[in-house]
Amino acid sequence: MYNRHMALKPQDIVVVLKLCGYGTNRPPFAQIAADLAMSPSEVHGALKRAQAAHLVHGSEMNSRPNVSALEEFLIHGVKYAFPAEHGGSTRGVPTSYAAAPLNRLIAAGDEPIPVWPHPDGKRRGIALAPLYKTVPIAAMRDASLYEKLALVDALRDGRTRERKLAEQELKKLLRKKADG
Repeated sequence: MYNRHMALKPQDIVVVLKLCGYGTNRPPFAQIAADLAMSPSEVHGALKRAQAAHLVHGSEMNSRPNVSALEEFLIHGVKYAFPAEHGGSTRGVPTSYAAAPLNRLIAAGDEPIPVWPHPDGKRRGIALAPLYKTVPIAAMRDASLYEKLALVDALRDGRTRERKLAEQELKKLLRKKADG
């Protein structure tokens, strides 16, 4: 039976992307929560919802990400489930094509870059609401997670070329740790 409380939330994607970076050595919930600036109960809830959505394997596989399902959801569904929301000009942390790895492949034009609003951000640009409020903090703590989150933003918000490049880069990043 369908449980409406198990519908995915944006923070679930953040938690699953973080799990992708651990390989088989997943730390305790408290550590994941601290890394993501979330509470342990938020991380636990996110894992339960991600398991229900088949984005994470069950406890018998140590709640490892289901990389092929995650890839499919991010490439084909994330922009519909969690569409990009823009704000005004602000200081923040670059995202989408303005952050690694896409900033090495796409030259930013004269228009303002997309940024997650954050007081410690080093760039000015147009606000792009992050998937979850703690994303800028978590991204500044973990370069690998930052790349994945920026690529997800390119999938949520980018033009066709940016989305295609983001898709290729995300597949590489997701498979790197999953295989190792």
